[in-house]
Amino acid sequence: MKIGFFTDSYFPEIDGVTYTIKHWREKLEQDGHEVYVVYPDGDYEPGDREIPVPSVPNPFYRGYRVPLFVRLSTLPELDVVHCHGPAPVGILGRLYAWKNDVPSIYTHHTPLEEYFPQSVKSERLGSMLASAYVPWENSLLDSFDAVTASTERIERDVDHVQLPVGIDLDFFEPTEEDWYPDRSVVGYSGRISGEKNVHRVVELAERLPDQQFVIVGEGPCRSKLEDRAPDNVEFKDFLPREDLPTFYSSIDAFVTASTADTLGLSTLEANACGTPVAATDAAPFETTIQRDNGVRFEYDDLDDMAAAVESCLTDSRDTRSAVEEYSISHTLDRLEELYREVTLAADATAEPAGARKFSEREHTD
Repeated sequence: MKIGFFTDSYFPEIDGVTYTIKHWREKLEQDGHEVYVVYPDGDYEPGDREIPVPSVPNPFYRGYRVPLFVRLSTLPELDVVHCHGPAPVGILGRLYAWKNDVPSIYTHHTPLEEYFPQSVKSERLGSMLASAYVPWENSLLDSFDAVTASTERIERDVDHVQLPVGIDLDFFEPTEEDWYPDRSVVGYSGRISGEKNVHRVVELAERLPDQQFVIVGEGPCRSKLEDRAPDNVEFKDFLPREDLPTFYSSIDAFVTASTADTLGLSTLEANACGTPVAATDAAPFETTIQRDNGVRFEYDDLDDMAAAVESCLTDSRDTRSAVEEYSISHTLDRLEELYREVTLAADATAEPAGARKFSEREHTD
C-alpha cells in the first residue's frame, strides 16, 4: 500500500510523535509498504518519500513550525491517509483524503489543550481556548474513518481503537555498558516543557541532596530549571537514539511527573531496559505503571514522590516482562489490519469518505 503520514511534528524536533512516525515507517516499509511523510520544513534534509511543506517559526511554541500552503496535486497518489495531529499538516491530510476519496485514519497523540496556558502565558485565556478547541477537535476526529489512541486516555467524544504506539523491544534492551557504575542515578528523558512538570524532578533533587539526578532533554523550560537546579542535578541535551538503551540501562530509576502523556513512551523504553519507573498517579500511568514495573505517586506530594523513587531504587522488579504487551510488533500487526479494513470498506461502498466508521468493537485482533 501507499500510505501517507501527515504530521506537524517531525525532525529536527525530537519528541514522542517524531520517533513514533519514524519507527512505524521503518516497520511498515520492511513489510513492503511505501510510506510518505508530509511535514513542515525546517533545518532538516528530507530523504526519500519525505515531503516538506513550506513553513514559518511558531511564535507560541519554540521548536515547532507553522506550515503555509502546498498544492494537493503535488502530493503522491496514496491508498491511505494517516494523520498524526490536528494542526495544519494534519488538516491537509484530511483534505487530501476528502478530495481524492481515500480512507483516512487519525492517531491521537497529544491533548493539545493542556499546552495552551504555557503557550499564551495565561491560565484564563488558555482555559477559554481549550473550551473552544476540544469541541472543534471532536468534530474533526469524527470525520475520519478510524481514530486510534495509545490508551483509554483520549478525552474526546469519538469511538477509537486502542492502539499503543509501541516500543521496539529488539532495540530497547539492557546493555552491558554502564555509564554510572560507581553511583546511583535517577534519570529523566524527554521534553523539558511545562506540561512535563520537570520542575517537580528538580524539587525532588533538592529534597534528596545525596541522590544524583540526570535530566536528558531540551525545551522551553530548560534554561530556568538549569539555573535553579542544585548541584546533584546534571542536564544533558537529547541523546542520539542509539545511546538511549545505554542511558536507560545505566540509571537505577526513571522518574516523571508529567500529567500530559498519552502513553509515556520513554517510561516504557526504560522498563524494557530493566529500569523501574516512578510516575505520577494519573493517566496514562495508572494503566501502564503497575507493581511489576514501577510505583506511582501523588503529583502534589514530594514525600510520596521521594518514597516512590526510593522503592524503585531498592525493590527488585522484572520490568521488561511487564511491558511486552506494548511491543511495536503487536502494534504494527494491528495497524496493518486496520489499514486493510478501512480500504476494503472504501472499496465496498460509494459513501463519501468519513461515513465509514470503525469503533473498538468492530476492530478485533
